This record gives sequence, C-alpha cells and structure tokens, in this order.
Amino acid sequence: MTDPFRVARQALSSLLAVVMLLGAPLAQAQEPVHALSGPHDLQVVVAEGPANGAITLPSTGPATTTLPPARGMLALAPAPSATTGAVNAASLADLVAATPVPANLSAELECLAGAVYFESKSESLAGQLAVARVIVARSHSGRYPSSYCGVVFQPSQFSFVRGHAMPAINHASRFWANAARIAVIADQGSWKSPVEGALFFHAARVSPAWGKTRLAAIGGHIFYR
Repeated sequence: MTDPFRVARQALSSLLAVVMLLGAPLAQAQEPVHALSGPHDLQVVVAEGPANGAITLPSTGPATTTLPPARGMLALAPAPSATTGAVNAASLADLVAATPVPANLSAELECLAGAVYFESKSESLAGQLAVARVIVARSHSGRYPSSYCGVVFQPSQFSFVRGHAMPAINHASRFWANAARIAVIADQGSWKSPVEGALFFHAARVSPAWGKTRLAAIGGHIFYR
C-alpha cells in the first residue's frame, strides 16, 4: 500500500525545485544594491521649493549631508531670554562702564546723582553706590519722604544742602558722569550695595552717639541700619 505522506513529500520537493529554477533568472536580472562609498548627488523632495519639487544637493561624503533650509520655510530665531537688554557685568566697575550717561536726567535722578556727587564723588564706586542706596532705601522705608528729592532736601540731613538747594555741579566732569551712572544703577537696583538696607551713614572722621546697628565702613563713611 502506498504511503500518502511519502507521496506528498515527493510532490512538494518537486514543486520547490521548479520554483527555484524559475526564480534564478529574476535574481540575476536585478541590479545589486551597494552602500554609498563616496560622493553622490542626493535628491530631497520638499513641500515648498523650486518648480520641479526637488533640490539636488552635492553630498559631502558617506556619513553626513548638510541640507540648507528649504525655500518657503521660515527659520525661527531663538526666543529672547527674560534678561534681554540687561547688562551682564562681572563687577560694579564693568557695570558703571557699560551704563550710558543719560542725556537728560529726571528731576528725581538729578537729586540722587547730586547727593552722590557731593557726598562721595572722591570715594570708590562701591562707596558711591552705598550712599545712593541709602537714599533709595529711605524713600521706600515709610519713615522718610517717598521721593529722592524729598529725602535729599529734608532739613538737617545732608550737609551740602543749603537753603533747599545744591551748589553748582560741573556737569562736564568725570565725577558727575560717574555719579549719574551710579544714580541710574542704584535706582534700578541692578547692583547690590555692600551695605544693602542701610538707612544712615556719617563721615568716618566724626563719632556721633548713634544707637544704631553698624554695618560697615566703606572709604570715608560708616553705614548703619
């Protein structure tokens, strides 16, 4: 009796042999595919580009191809940071140098700069800023007038004030230029004073009987809270 499974296996083997014989010419007819081994032209189809819908670019090599932005596409600039326009300074001297002298100071900044000029123009920049920040702190304290001019011209506070007026200022001098810059910096709070929060100061050559908290001496002045 004939084994049906043996007959089926023989038929299947014959069928596979025929398929292999028919497939060999097709495999030989196909062109082999090779990896890129040198410069080639690369075609990139873009959504919005030249009329033919493609850009032909020379390849820079087998590894990478740099593509320029397609025409019709917008290149987005980086979003501006929150500090755009701010001066990044490594020191107070750098900040002062980078701060332009205002062509026209407001009356308030004129009072603040005038106090810096007369009280501390021969001091270091840190000493000048400390004086300016005392005036700013007083104007915000609720214990003194709320304006810079009000603080500066308050009776018996600043020795350079005479009859609710300042002496003449040499606006062409470098001392005034620095005082104006310091006034702008102090007003904006763009640099902290070494004695931030101080409300009082006096010349180091005098010794008033003040029951106040001493913070530091800077140059020719001693500052208190």
